[in-house]
Amino acid sequence: MKKQILTILALALITVSFTACKNDAKNTDTLNEEVTEVANDFRATDSGDLYTVKNANSSIAWEGSKPVGTHTGTIAINEGAVYIDKGAITGGKFTIDMKSITVTDLEAGDGKESLEAHLMGTVEGKEGDFFNVEKYPTAQFVITAVKSENGLTVLEGDLTIKDKTNPVSIPVTVEENKNAVMIKSEQFEIDRTQWGINYGSKSIFDNLGDKFIDDAMKLKVSIVAAK
Repeated sequence: MKKQILTILALALITVSFTACKNDAKNTDTLNEEVTEVANDFRATDSGDLYTVKNANSSIAWEGSKPVGTHTGTIAINEGAVYIDKGAITGGKFTIDMKSITVTDLEAGDGKESLEAHLMGTVEGKEGDFFNVEKYPTAQFVITAVKSENGLTVLEGDLTIKDKTNPVSIPVTVEENKNAVMIKSEQFEIDRTQWGINYGSKSIFDNLGDKFIDDAMKLKVSIVAAK
């Protein structure tokens, strides 16, 4: 009987020891994951090699929707700089030329010019409907932090449009060769009303029926920069 009790106690001690070791290993793995995650996330700095944006090859593709269809177009990124350290973005900022707004889904003479003028606010009496480019000729994105998620680099930053600034996250891929870097984003969305672009918004006006424009603007960024 005494022998059986000792055997049971020994087995219990082995089980407890094994469980404790397993939990310690699990805790260590969790800690390592947390440390790795923190290491991959950092505040933006102006460190590394400086690359200057090539405006002829850098732009933002945009898409706006309403119940009857979708319009697409581009906006030029006319200047900026990005810092790269060992293949990773560490910081940067970009200036967007709002006077370069172009509509790509319409042909000249088929509403293209009138829509571009309305978006830019160059139509008398409709200056404030959208971007009012005479008063606000540029917009700007400044990188404030860089993260790594699902194999993508995520640029977190402040986007300023019409003197209003809001945080935006942009998932991108980065390709670097000897003297140039190419940054391409996944498609992402912003809520235009956060920048006071309220025209046709059913979240602002409740009497539009089906004559509204979606608050969400879909954007896709492509940037080429060189040393």
